[in-house]
Amino acid sequence: MEGHIQEALLDLETLKNKQDVSLCTMMAMIYAHKKSPNPDREAIVELDAKLKEQRKVAGQQALYFAGLFLWHIGRHEKAREYVDRMIKISNGSTEGLILKGWLDVTSGKEASIKKAVKYFDEGLQNGNDTFGLMGKAQYFEMRQNYSGALEMVNQIIAHAPQFLPSFIKKMKLQLALQEWEQATETAQRLLQKDALNLDALKMEAIHYLCREGNIPEASSKLEDLISALDKLEPHNPQLFCKTALVFSRTCGRNPLILHQTQTLVERAFSLDPHNADIATELGYQMILQGKTKEALKWYKTAMALDETSVPALTGIIRSQLMEGKLDDVEQQLEFLNEIQQSIGKSAELSYLRAVLAMKKNKRQEEVITLLNDVLDTHFSSLQGLPLGVEYFEKLNPDFLIEIIKEYLSFCPTQPAGRGQPPSPLLKPCASVLETVVKTVPGLLQAAYLVAKVKYLAGNTEASQSILQHCIEQNPSHADAHLLMAQVHLLQNNFKLCSQSLELCLSYNFEVREHPVYHLIKARAQIKMGEIAEAVKTLQMAMNLPGMRAAALSSKSKTKRIEIDGSDRVSVYLELVDAHRLNGEQHEAIKVLQDAINEFSGTPEELRVMIANADLALAQGDVEAALTMLRNITPEQTYFVQVKEKMAEIYLEHRKDRKLYASCYRDLVEKLPSSHTFLLLGDAYMNIQEPEEAIVIYEQALKLNLKDGALARKIGNALVKTHKYTKAINYYEAALKTGQQNFLSYDLAELLLKLNQYEKAVKVLRQVLDHESVNDLSSLMEDTRYHVLLAKVYSKMDRTDDAVVSLQQAQELQARVLKRIQIEQLDAVPVQKQLAAEICAEIAKHSAAQRNYEKAIKFYKEALVHCETDNKVMLELARLYLAHDDVDACQRQCALLLKSDPDNAPAAMMMADLMFRKQDYEQAVFHFQQLLERSPDNYATLSRLIDLLRRAGKLEEVPRFIAMAEKHSPRTKLDPGFHYCKGLYLWYTGEPNDALRHFNKARKDNDWGQNAVYNMIEICLNPDNETVGGEVFEHLDGDANSTEKQESVQLAVRTAEKLLKELKPQTAQGHVQLRIMENYCLVATKQKSNVERALNAFTEIVVDEKDHIPALLGMATAYMILKQTQRARNQLKRISKMNWNPVDAEEFEKSWLLLADIFIQSSKYDMASDLLKRCLRHNRSCCKAYEYMGYIMEKEQAYKDAAANYEMAWKYGNQTNPTIGFKLAFNYLKAKRYIDAINVCHKVLEQHPNYPKIRKEILDKARVALRT
Repeated sequence: MEGHIQEALLDLETLKNKQDVSLCTMMAMIYAHKKSPNPDREAIVELDAKLKEQRKVAGQQALYFAGLFLWHIGRHEKAREYVDRMIKISNGSTEGLILKGWLDVTSGKEASIKKAVKYFDEGLQNGNDTFGLMGKAQYFEMRQNYSGALEMVNQIIAHAPQFLPSFIKKMKLQLALQEWEQATETAQRLLQKDALNLDALKMEAIHYLCREGNIPEASSKLEDLISALDKLEPHNPQLFCKTALVFSRTCGRNPLILHQTQTLVERAFSLDPHNADIATELGYQMILQGKTKEALKWYKTAMALDETSVPALTGIIRSQLMEGKLDDVEQQLEFLNEIQQSIGKSAELSYLRAVLAMKKNKRQEEVITLLNDVLDTHFSSLQGLPLGVEYFEKLNPDFLIEIIKEYLSFCPTQPAGRGQPPSPLLKPCASVLETVVKTVPGLLQAAYLVAKVKYLAGNTEASQSILQHCIEQNPSHADAHLLMAQVHLLQNNFKLCSQSLELCLSYNFEVREHPVYHLIKARAQIKMGEIAEAVKTLQMAMNLPGMRAAALSSKSKTKRIEIDGSDRVSVYLELVDAHRLNGEQHEAIKVLQDAINEFSGTPEELRVMIANADLALAQGDVEAALTMLRNITPEQTYFVQVKEKMAEIYLEHRKDRKLYASCYRDLVEKLPSSHTFLLLGDAYMNIQEPEEAIVIYEQALKLNLKDGALARKIGNALVKTHKYTKAINYYEAALKTGQQNFLSYDLAELLLKLNQYEKAVKVLRQVLDHESVNDLSSLMEDTRYHVLLAKVYSKMDRTDDAVVSLQQAQELQARVLKRIQIEQLDAVPVQKQLAAEICAEIAKHSAAQRNYEKAIKFYKEALVHCETDNKVMLELARLYLAHDDVDACQRQCALLLKSDPDNAPAAMMMADLMFRKQDYEQAVFHFQQLLERSPDNYATLSRLIDLLRRAGKLEEVPRFIAMAEKHSPRTKLDPGFHYCKGLYLWYTGEPNDALRHFNKARKDNDWGQNAVYNMIEICLNPDNETVGGEVFEHLDGDANSTEKQESVQLAVRTAEKLLKELKPQTAQGHVQLRIMENYCLVATKQKSNVERALNAFTEIVVDEKDHIPALLGMATAYMILKQTQRARNQLKRISKMNWNPVDAEEFEKSWLLLADIFIQSSKYDMASDLLKRCLRHNRSCCKAYEYMGYIMEKEQAYKDAAANYEMAWKYGNQTNPTIGFKLAFNYLKAKRYIDAINVCHKVLEQHPNYPKIRKEILDKARVALRT
């Protein structure tokens, strides 16, 4: 291999008589003689004759080694003859079978490769043969099953830990799987075993250069690699040259690395000075360093060594193009174009043709077609290659970055305006850069260009995130600071914009010589209203060297910054705008005229024309603007943009939708392409004509069948026109072509909306049914599919399946987040948000299953991904509250209110917490703040009414109701307002008025359900009695009257009618409805109904042990069935539980009922404790005060009894005659006669025929007063 033929022959001579290797030795000697500059013909003939003789008698081993040698020199068919014979005479030797497998796997023929695995499996039947396992690994690698290959290699390492090739193979496979950290670890293990291992040293250098972007470390490792090459392979020119390739192509033209790669190639040329390929590579090394003259010299040297070398000729053309010798280049390219059939298509040549077309000011479409051709040709050479050294070389990120820069020169320098689509050229740029950044994440130049593309596409957040990374990696990256300033400017963040400009200037003072610096500064000044300052800044830019055509053509010897036409025209046009805004119309027209003269006949001419039209529009002359634009013909470069501008004028200024659409129709007629069809379709969508849009999109799709975005637009347009069946059929047809896999998501989402859950599951399961994937975009897609699948399962009440799907999504998203930090930095915020949403969904399901600890864990994890997610913070606070961890809940609410002071639910919760701590002032304060900001926030008002009721301050409610009424004349029509008013009236003992208001909210989507539940409760218990309680039953004389019973039956029937209106959407809602249905049965007080209800309540409690409404239902049923002991057992269970706001009403009712039971059995102390608990949680609880009064009365403490009845009378809004009677009676007993008389009058005013009160209290009090 190294050309030392005589030495090789001497060594072979000593081996030729050894029986096992004699055959292959003679073959090697013949091969060596033929490789010699002056072959010894006689020796070859003699050896050939001996070989034929020897072959006849050769044994198994001799045939094996002969086959092995022939395979190594690339003679596969000949090797196969020897190996087949060897297998035949040895009855299926495993060695022979394995070698046959190797022959097949390296044959390059698909049919043979498929058969290889059979031979390897047969050869490996009786043990772990290293050569066989390596072959099988090679087979899996060829089939792109890198995980399978890695498994084989790990088997070898396990039983032959000293076999170094297995470690090298493992390292390469880990890199193919994009497992950089593991690949580097394997390289380090290799270096512990062999400090000079070339593959491991190369891997370390590649890792630091491509993955980390750490140039000093990469350079140091490359130096180690060069030293190892010197020691191990000092006479191998090919290896020296090959080693330089990967580093020079991926270093972003870093001078330090390029100096080392140049040294390697020079060393190779010194070893083999007649090699034209090495000379050509030296020329390319010079191109990378911008040394055009030296490059040309080396390319000419290569041509002298090999006149037929196309790469050398291509290099010469490239050098001449860089020197501006366009005519020479054109001739050479024509010549190469003619012979292209024989030499094959070359991306490099297509690129040179594109650059030449640009330099000769050819039409944009022509150049873009050539650039598209470059990318197609370039990427076709990468198909099937795993990530590795060869992939990096062939990918050649440096070359791709050059192409992207050419594309970007045709893109606008500013993002598109609102409603305008971004330039279609940004799409190929983004696609190519995504591949580069994914493969070589350490290449800052590529990351910067991604940020630029994102900025131009209007995605400022993504751009900012990538630029931040670029600046962290290299704080002196002037271009990144400059672009960051533009991003801040677009976000109207002028202070940060100025900071970025200053930083840029501090790292590179020469930037002041570039107009872009002044342009950004002026734009910031204009946005801040400093117009005069902006004019000065732009005039400074106008005076920069190279800004005017005359200055450009004069050959100044001083170093001049290259200024492209696009930046020059931007300065002119910005100055026109600044003069116009400053009221200097004359100056604006003068600068614009200069621009027309300056850029006439250049690609920038159109921008000047559009600016001229804008100036006419600003002066109110719409017709003049249109006349200027009408003169543009389809042959001119910017015809499409002009038509778009005209369309905008028709729509914005003339409000003429027909002429707006006709501009785009004209475009399609003159320049039919998928892009112009797309523009016309978008235009129809813009003017709300989706049917027309669909027709156009379908025509566009015929021109570009693989355009997924178009297919998606058609589907969306069909959905917009409510043609759901057609949309489904369309998606299904598109999916059958196999090209539009991502449409599965749109289809499943549509099926979910249409409640076709089974079909949605089928679509998603189908798209997820594939081998495990490793590329980032597939991982991201699969995560989205799993999240959507979980949503579908949730709708189907298949909670367990939903959780499984979410957990799979979480695992995939963890892999995405690990990779995305390096490969796709701009997507980090979005993907973190998705990770947070997945965790939050798992938490939500856990909370629904009352597994609060798991829910808290996942909500916390969600906040790790997205610290400021208000929804998650709120849910976590709610969970802490449900878990009775008040302090944690308060901390969470405080954090939330700090980041979002207007967050109503957090303020409500904070108010609840304050209420729990009995700090009513603070509680009410939080609600008041919310309502003062928006008095018609009825969700807050309803909560405040409940809170004021619990705080015993219901008298403050009318003020807030009045505030809401004043806020808007439509308030009295709002269901939310009626709900709140109904709530207040219900709480203040006015059930009939409350019903009237709830009825007005009953049909509303937001308030209807709660309004109906409240109406049912009022029907079933209008006087807010303790259902099942016995203490006050005997006081109510007409409790069993026929009239009363009929009234109860009517109320129950009304409640049952209302129940039919309820349509719960959740599992919890269905349980609530079932509870209410059974409360209706209990309210009838008929034994059979009550027993049915009891069974239903028991079933609910079996399913959910601590379901408080169901336990209360059971207790109430037992009481009506006169099974007091059983009722007490259920109520005691409830009394031991922690109070929560969700079940607050049921807690109160159960404590009151238990107190009633204790009072019946004269356990007044125990009853009092329960009643105090009621009042602690609801200071307006009439019933608790009534029971307390009753206890005091029984104990003959009439003053205390009167005090409690007084509170009951107050909080019942002085409407309950029974409480009025008791209060008057205790006033009489406490000798407060005037108070007793007043209360009697109040009762008789509302209930003139109320029994006993006149005779037993009023008359007695009057008599007592007289005496």
